[in-house]
Amino acid sequence: MGRKWNNIKEKKASKDSNTSRIYAKFGREIYVAAKQGEPDPESNRALKIVLERAKTYSVPKAIVDRAIEKAKGGSEESYDELRYEGFGPNGSMVIVDALTNNVNRTASDVRAAFGKNGGNMGVSGSVAYMFDATAVIGIEGKTADEVLELLMEADVDVRDILEEDESVIVYAEPDQFHAMQEAFKSVGITDFTVAELTMLAQNDVEISEDDQVQFEKMIDALEDLEDVQQVYHNVDLGE
Repeated sequence: MGRKWNNIKEKKASKDSNTSRIYAKFGREIYVAAKQGEPDPESNRALKIVLERAKTYSVPKAIVDRAIEKAKGGSEESYDELRYEGFGPNGSMVIVDALTNNVNRTASDVRAAFGKNGGNMGVSGSVAYMFDATAVIGIEGKTADEVLELLMEADVDVRDILEEDESVIVYAEPDQFHAMQEAFKSVGITDFTVAELTMLAQNDVEISEDDQVQFEKMIDALEDLEDVQQVYHNVDLGE
């Protein structure tokens, strides 16, 4: 699959000494999920997934509770879910997912982040067809063979299983995310090193060292935007 999920997560978390940016993004995502359904993760699948993801990033309970209480309180604040697609050097492709209360501002900011860093925005559908929506869950304490046997017994349709550092990383269809969690919890595994619904590139590309420096600046600029929740790409950064 070409991804080092634990390394990617650590890199994202280390970009901010106090991780306030990550917490703010999760706060917004938790609020939106709670607002769109019941503010109870047991009856709101989308909220439950976000909370599992937040847990792997050690988002404080206070931030989680504040976002859910805001949704319960009937806040009129609303956000649009948007997806932007674009290109970097040498065939590199980028997907940007955002939650925004100002569509014009976000579109302008995303376009500028691409343009000022050697990239350019594409039209809807110009990139996404080269990515697959994927559920990714990582655990410790089991071998890949043990995990495969457990998930097969639970009738979970697994796409791939890889060992990374001390973790076993499972890739599956997005609709298998909850089933995977329940299978692991049935044997006492409640902590995940990774719990993501992501977009995985069908094929990674390699770019020159100079282009990689510029590309990473572009990705950093996109991730730094307040309205941007996730950035996906198809570049092998050697992570």
